[in-house]
Amino acid sequence: MTHRSTAPSASQETTAAISDAERRTRTDLAACYRLIDLFGMSDMILNHISARVPGDDEHFLINPFGMMYEEITASCLIKVDLAGKVIHNPNAQYTINLPGYVIHSAIHGARPDVACVLHTHTPAGMAVSALQCGLLPLNQTAMRFAGGVGYHDFEGVAVDVDERQRLAANLADRDVMILRNHGLLAVGRTVAEAFVNMQRLERACQTQLLTLSAGSPLHMPAPAVTERAYQQLRQAPTPNPDGTHPPHGEREWPALLRMLDRRDTSYRD
Repeated sequence: MTHRSTAPSASQETTAAISDAERRTRTDLAACYRLIDLFGMSDMILNHISARVPGDDEHFLINPFGMMYEEITASCLIKVDLAGKVIHNPNAQYTINLPGYVIHSAIHGARPDVACVLHTHTPAGMAVSALQCGLLPLNQTAMRFAGGVGYHDFEGVAVDVDERQRLAANLADRDVMILRNHGLLAVGRTVAEAFVNMQRLERACQTQLLTLSAGSPLHMPAPAVTERAYQQLRQAPTPNPDGTHPPHGEREWPALLRMLDRRDTSYRD
């Protein structure tokens, strides 16, 4: 399913017109696609990760529909506005995925604090999305999101723009959301934070399925302990000198980029 813009298929912007800040965001977003694939969270050409263009509340970057995550590069990303108009597309062979536009424009339009939105269809995420109990606080990793998970009921393939209001309302100010009978969604103030939020949510789903498959009675932590852990884990562990907490992923991201660079630097192209 694709969203075809009435805009010209050729790029409306030249490469030279892209700011240094946008170049950095493009590189981080391309890296995120490669990392999602490397960590086993991709679904062939499906799903999408988007990043807001720095300093611009109207435009975001998203993948060309038809490319594998392992192929994504900084320069191939498509720039689109919140109304669905393609602003910059370096390759007329590809366009954008309509559900990707619907889901991501919903969040970017409602959450100016969000720089990156990430959506997956992993087996573990889809399995937990179908459980009535949702995500359980069974371990420390899951407690990162205890009390902070949004849920959005399945309405069919997300191709109707009127679903955007409900997507945004169900996410509210949270970092993650489970799309019932569908998959997972994570956001972040940076690309790094969105990736780390998704990686931890994915691991929480995986361990929940392993725990439930053991067929043994569950040992649930006391609600007060769960709440304490949630408050501890919702902030990055090392505060800035002024006492504020940086986005999650700030410490991990340079190491993740080094790992990618040891394997293949083409995401930077």
